[in-house]
This record gives sequence, structure tokens and C-alpha cells, in this order.
Amino acid sequence: MLDSTGWSLQALTSGPWIYAAVTTSILLDVLLPVLPSGILVVTAATAASAASAAAPGTPTGAYTPSLLPLLLCAATASVLGDLVAYRLARRGGTRPGRPLTRSRRLAAAQERLGETLARGGGLLVVLARFAPAGRSVVALGAGATGRRLQDFLPWSALAAVVWATYSVGLGWLSGRWLGATWLGACVPVLALFLAGGVAAYVIRRPATSPAPAS
Repeated sequence: MLDSTGWSLQALTSGPWIYAAVTTSILLDVLLPVLPSGILVVTAATAASAASAAAPGTPTGAYTPSLLPLLLCAATASVLGDLVAYRLARRGGTRPGRPLTRSRRLAAAQERLGETLARGGGLLVVLARFAPAGRSVVALGAGATGRRLQDFLPWSALAAVVWATYSVGLGWLSGRWLGATWLGACVPVLALFLAGGVAAYVIRRPATSPAPAS
């Protein structure tokens, strides 16, 4: 049974508005990476999973989000946000990226990621979706440098699906194991941050120089 902490967590994510909040947050955080869209997705998924796993007859509140619509909202919003950032950067250079430059930390991440992405392949777009400010760098950089949309969009879509599946999956597992508690929300959030740290580390590693021919 959900304890009082669990009820508080469910209260934060109850109501159909949660889909609009998730969609809006993900759409905007490509230009404002400080928005906690990943945390919102994980928390909502945790509450949804815990509610679906509750014993029959256990009250779960007036409304709880469903996992599949939540995943679809997260993935779709991610692709649309990337597309908007790409179009803005394509038309106006680096102007859409100005919010990044207001933070030294984000600006430094943008520079390091940008240098690495310039020599990377499509799978690097997927990795960058997890890294701090990586999504912004990829979408804005692809538009500003004039990369073709047909080359960028499929990888953006794959990155969105992988990121959304991972985030919702974390919430689902945590909700099943730990329930709708603050611990149940914090554990998947930490796992999300861990994935971001690993992605940033892999992206920032110096490229291995090919061995000289004998």
C-alpha cells in the first residue's frame, strides 16, 4: 500500500495535464537545457508503474498517467524539439543557442561536445541525447553548420526513442520495486544522471588515432 510519501508523489503527477507538462518541458529544454524534463518523465513513469502494480481495490487517486502515452509524448516531443532547434539554427545561425552561453558550464560542455560531434558518426547523436546539453549542441550545431535534415532527423528520432524508452523504463522498474515513494523517484533519477555522465565521458574521449601503416 502507498504510504503518505507515495500519495504526495502521485499528487504531483496526477491528472491528464502531466502529458502536456512532459511535452512542453521536452520541447523547450533543447533551447533551455536547465529544464528538468528527464526528471519529470521518470517521476511520472514511477507513479504510473506503482499505480498499475497496486493491489486491486487500493485507491490510487483520481487519475494516474499511463506508460505508453507517456513514452509516446516524450519521444515525439524530443523529435519535434530537435526539429525546431535545427530550423531556428539553420535560419538564424547561433542565435537560438544564446541561453547556453549564459552559463559557463553549459558553454564549456557545448564547446567540448561540439568538437567531438564534428568528427563523430550518427550513433554519437544518440549518446549526446543523454549527455548534459548534448541534445542542444547536436540540434543547434546540425542546423548552424548546414547539415542536411535527412541526415540528421533519423538519428534524432532514434535518439528520442532510446532516451524515452530508457527514462520510462527506469520509472517502470522503480515503481514496481520501490513503489510511488520519494526513494522510488530518486533511484531512477540518479540512474538517468549516471547514464548522462557515462555518455558525456564517452563523447569527450579523444578520438583514437589510426595506427600508421607499416
